[in-house]
Amino acid sequence: MEMIKRPRVLCVDDEVRSLETLERTLDEEFDVLTASNAEQALALLEQQPVNAVLCDQRMPGTSGVELLSQVRERWPDTARLILSGYTDSEDIIRGVNDSGIHQYITKPWHPEALLDSLRQACQLSSLQQQNELLAMEMKLTAPQLQRELSARKAQLKQQFQLAEIRRGADSPLNGICEQVGRIAPYDISVLITGQSGTGKELFARALHYNSSRAEQPFVVENCGAMPDELLASELFGHKKGAFTGAINDHVGLFEQADGGTIFLDEIGEISPAFQVKLLRVLQEREVRPLGDHRRRKVNVRVVASTNRDLEEEVRAGRFRQDLYYRLAEVTLTLPPLAQRRVDIPLLAQHFLDKAQREFDKPVRGYSDEALACMQRYHWPGNVRELQNEVRRMLVLAGEDWVGADLLSPRILRAGPEEAGELLDQVASLQGSLKERIEALEKRILRETLIRHRWNKSQASRELGLSRVGLRAKLERYEMDRARPVPAAETEH
Repeated sequence: MEMIKRPRVLCVDDEVRSLETLERTLDEEFDVLTASNAEQALALLEQQPVNAVLCDQRMPGTSGVELLSQVRERWPDTARLILSGYTDSEDIIRGVNDSGIHQYITKPWHPEALLDSLRQACQLSSLQQQNELLAMEMKLTAPQLQRELSARKAQLKQQFQLAEIRRGADSPLNGICEQVGRIAPYDISVLITGQSGTGKELFARALHYNSSRAEQPFVVENCGAMPDELLASELFGHKKGAFTGAINDHVGLFEQADGGTIFLDEIGEISPAFQVKLLRVLQEREVRPLGDHRRRKVNVRVVASTNRDLEEEVRAGRFRQDLYYRLAEVTLTLPPLAQRRVDIPLLAQHFLDKAQREFDKPVRGYSDEALACMQRYHWPGNVRELQNEVRRMLVLAGEDWVGADLLSPRILRAGPEEAGELLDQVASLQGSLKERIEALEKRILRETLIRHRWNKSQASRELGLSRVGLRAKLERYEMDRARPVPAAETEH
């Protein structure tokens, strides 16, 4: 149905003076059409859309109720109003039952009251038209939305395949990914442990998207530092009025995840009292929203994570042993990034590619010195810290290489954390004793200069050399230049 910009009203009355009075009263606010009988009214309705029909009840031939019954059948979105000087209850009942009138208005009518009634009637008609159009649009777009949703699910499923997790050929993650591949198909609770920023949610999603629940929801809740009542509301839901501020019913995450997976991050932070509530949900596989007396069955797989040692927490009496065993049917322990140095170049490149797309800022890549510094740093914030550092470097970079001089000072100053690491470096060198010592000296010179952004005065002071001595060594090793050139650049 065509949408009408200005409300249009059709007035039907066999008395000419009544029609003229109605038209004068309504024409400042409405487009007014007039008809003196039912036949004229139906002809006008067939020619153009109308928001409301205002009809006198008693007319020769077809009565007002009979006319509005036809209008209701042929143009159901048009509001219908009856005008009558009689208050016969049978007329009123017939008007309501047969023609579904919006309002029964008695004569003599008051202008303002009539205008108000027509405003409401036209608004109702407009809303019905909009609802009809929206329903039609939703019907047309539903297949498209379904295709988009299916494509998004397929994209997520591909994104979290184990082969997509960035790691080197000798990465410590290889064994963990193999383990995830074995346990993902089975409905077994998994506890993922590791330092903050090691990728616990990534592996939780990998468990979900490599399981039979992949087409169902995956929901996340961070349980850390959240009051018990709020956490209970988030996980189990609540009824309106269950507590101050509960102005609407709320479906909890366990119900939202029905058929899928719920990921409980920082599970080691929940209070002893809430541990009891969670244990009951896991045992009974049902939830009871706050303020509701009914329990609701849920079918979810639970994956939890923590950076705490939950076994130690159990021994100390801070975490329930029975809940621990419910959560930790299988435990995955993720290594810190410091133990995954072989993965750093792959991760750094992945984050750089992602940031370039986000910021629309292309660069040629990393310099060798930048990658060397990143591999030497111990990354206490793990993968998350690395990603943030890469984004920072790209923002500061020019249009060429991302060099070591863009790294944060704490990373530039980083050196081998302990003597054992330095010994490992010596052992990895090849050649005679003299060649190994020279290679190690060259490495120390290079790393010191990188940390000091090739400031030779600062580097010579740290190394205990004079500027002349440092210059001699740089000349000896052919390192006497202001900035290193990336290896990729020297190949051309």
